[in-house]
Amino acid sequence: MDGAAMLAELRARFGSDVVETHEHRGDHTAVVTREALRRVLAWCRDEPSLAFEMLTDLTAVDYVKYPGRQDGPRFEVVYHLYSLTHNHRLRLKVRVDEDDALVPTAVDLWPIADWFEREVWDMFGVRFAGHPDLRRLLMYEEFVGHPLRKDYPIDRRQPLIGPAS
Repeated sequence: MDGAAMLAELRARFGSDVVETHEHRGDHTAVVTREALRRVLAWCRDEPSLAFEMLTDLTAVDYVKYPGRQDGPRFEVVYHLYSLTHNHRLRLKVRVDEDDALVPTAVDLWPIADWFEREVWDMFGVRFAGHPDLRRLLMYEEFVGHPLRKDYPIDRRQPLIGPAS
């Protein structure tokens, strides 16, 4: 199945839960609602014609200072899916507001999501409902804030910590 057919199938199956779709330089992307995200991810994994067995990446984008996006949701959580069976790819995005930066976990669908979601939480502050162990991955526990947010002050001093006694 080619990318255009995948996007058409997603729109047909999930209707208004697919907010938009687009293709750029061979990459096919669908933006879905947060409410439908789990169903869409599970369907992409389990549908034999798609068979996205692999979550290759899960990240976030902060659009707080991006021209033209100031009035929309601040974050997008981005899932890159790959099918080993069919050798095709798909990018799924979900938009989340800063005040309610919470999306459902995908750990039970792809175990690697455990590490990806912890990284997104640590760096951007987006939480994942149902995650089995959502704690910092790259920064130490006492670190204040989320350093990949566009409004994070680059000269901020962090608490100093010493060795555990």
